Formats: sequence, structure tokens, C-alpha cells
Amino acid sequence: MKQQMKQAIELHINGDTHEVLVTPSDTLLEVLRDKIGLMGTKRGCDLGTCGACTVLVEGEARLSCLTLSVDAVGKKITTIEGLSEGGQLHPLQSAFVENGALQCGFCTPGMILTAKAILDEEAHPTEEVIKKKMAGNLCRCTGYKKIVEAVMIAAGQPGGKA
Repeated sequence: MKQQMKQAIELHINGDTHEVLVTPSDTLLEVLRDKIGLMGTKRGCDLGTCGACTVLVEGEARLSCLTLSVDAVGKKITTIEGLSEGGQLHPLQSAFVENGALQCGFCTPGMILTAKAILDEEAHPTEEVIKKKMAGNLCRCTGYKKIVEAVMIAAGQPGGKA
């Protein structure tokens, strides 16, 4: 088996610059968790079907298990750790907590970051838009009603009732 050559890259994550040594096949998920130590991004299926590894790359929801780390060079990356500011939860994080939209928490970072991308694109999405755009994020604990309601609450929809 041929050993892959490593190269140093700079990644801009949560407002900080990280220089890491990677192989061309290292995924962004592997780099975030194994080299930088940001454990909020979860390893789920490693196939791009569960959404647990979702991060924002230039504001767009991306599956980090399918994104090569070298393809993220020079781009702004946001993980769940970078969403809160000054010790204050982001409104989406607060809405998830207050609405009971999480249980085990495994899928929550990917759900919240996907929801942030949705709300950044459309300030007041309908229930149907939220459901459609979050379809790639799987949860095995809560069901999806409270998750959709939490996104609607964060969007300022009165009562957030889905």
C-alpha cells in the first residue's frame, strides 16, 4: 500500500486559523475531530446520509464526512462550537433547549447548523421549507415535530407551532 504524502494546510474555523498536516484524502470531519479536537461535529454514518457531521462552509451547510479538508482551505468554517458568542447560546441553540428539540444530543449540532443555513437564506421559512431542507438530518430520539418547532421559534414565528 502506497503511503500518501502529507501537506500543511490552513483552515479558518470559528474565527481562528489552524495549521494542520493532512493527507489529500483526509476529510474535514477527520481533521476537525482528530487533529483540531472539535468534538461537537459528530461522526455518524461516514456516507453522507445522516447529517450528524454537518458544518457551515462559507455559510452553506456541508457534510464534513464528504468534504475533503483540502477543499476547505481559504473558506470560513463554522462548527457548533463557533455558533455561540461570548458565552451566550445562539438563538437556535436556545430554541432547541427550551423546546425540548433534543434528547441524546448526537444529531443536534448538525440539525442546528443546517437550521442556521436555512434561516440565513430565508428569515421566515414555512414549516414545509424547514422539513424539506432538513430532510438529510436524521434523529433517532425525538421525532421531528419539536425540531421543526424550535427552528420556527428561532425564526420568530409566533408560538413556533408546526
